[in-house]
Amino acid sequence: MELSFPLVGIRVRVNDLTLDSDEDLLRRSAAGDEQAFTTLYRRRQAAIYRFALNMSGREEVAEEVTQDVFLTLIREPLRFDPERGTVCSFLFGIARNFVLRVVERDRSFVTMDDEDSFAPEAADTDVLSHLTRNEAVELVRQAVLSLPTVYREVVVLCDLEEISYAEAASVLGVPVGTVRSRLNRGRALLTEKLRGRGEGRNAMRCSTW
Repeated sequence: MELSFPLVGIRVRVNDLTLDSDEDLLRRSAAGDEQAFTTLYRRRQAAIYRFALNMSGREEVAEEVTQDVFLTLIREPLRFDPERGTVCSFLFGIARNFVLRVVERDRSFVTMDDEDSFAPEAADTDVLSHLTRNEAVELVRQAVLSLPTVYREVVVLCDLEEISYAEAASVLGVPVGTVRSRLNRGRALLTEKLRGRGEGRNAMRCSTW
């Protein structure tokens, strides 16, 4: 960022990288600018961690994937091609590859502990309205984790991380139309699972009253 003082004819370069684009930060990082890499890491680390956590349901996997994504960025910064998408979608794509390896290796998932990872208010509110917030969060977590991988990843990317369809298409390497169709199917499956699990949870609660 450059500040101008026209009255005295002075221009001062301020080393504030928070206003730089992801592409600028990556380019500077590739040239050895550690501060640029740190800024990019701080900007995108949380989203990558949430994606891995919401996909796997395991904190240790999310931590490992996040570390691997940024190590890959350090080792191979020139892998990024701006013509194929944004830096953000590039990072999600790397994270997806690592997560899918874990999914293939271990099909069993455990409950997540981060209550802020999901927003139950955005799910089937009729089903969740009779549950406490913690119960609703847990219900959504389990429902998302039970989705087939091809639907889970579009729900996590588009509904939880709120990236655009175009970015999601770049991450997944599929046309935008495929993202839309998978997302529609994933949402429908999620609603069915939430309704079934919510009714079952309410029935269990009522039986204890």
